[in-house]
Amino acid sequence: MTRRKDWKARKKPTPKITDKKLRGEWVEMVFMTHATELGIPISKPWGEMRSYDFIVGRPRHFVCVQVKSTVYELGTGYVCAIKGGHKPYPPGSFDFLAAYVVLENSWYIIPEEEIWGKGCLTLYPKSSKAKYEKYREAWNLLDPNLGSAPAVTDIQACAEEFPAEWGD
Repeated sequence: MTRRKDWKARKKPTPKITDKKLRGEWVEMVFMTHATELGIPISKPWGEMRSYDFIVGRPRHFVCVQVKSTVYELGTGYVCAIKGGHKPYPPGSFDFLAAYVVLENSWYIIPEEEIWGKGCLTLYPKSSKAKYEKYREAWNLLDPNLGSAPAVTDIQACAEEFPAEWGD
């Protein structure tokens, strides 16, 4: 049996990849690998300027996924930043957040509407009563074979305004 003072003195695990950018790239590879192992079709958009990292699914059932990770402990949970450009993502930026708690090897697949306007959220992989616990390992939300996400019935788009001199 571990005594309380021994528990407090234990060394906390540290991530092997400490650079945030490198860890982000690694987590995207982990996401791709795990989705592929589950048979979920996945595509990576060209470029770095999208508000999402991956497109998953099949025709008539595509969803956009933003992948984030955390190693930052807060009490018994982990704080995960979900910002783009130092501010919360606006509604409609992606369909699902895939948040990876690195030190617990736990994925959370959270619908975007659950986190609108939030710049961060706290995940508690060791608590069955936590707010986002129902989304832990909820890969079925991304699996088009289960029909858990609504079919695309319309497509909406927007265009950015460009300086007049660009049109010349």
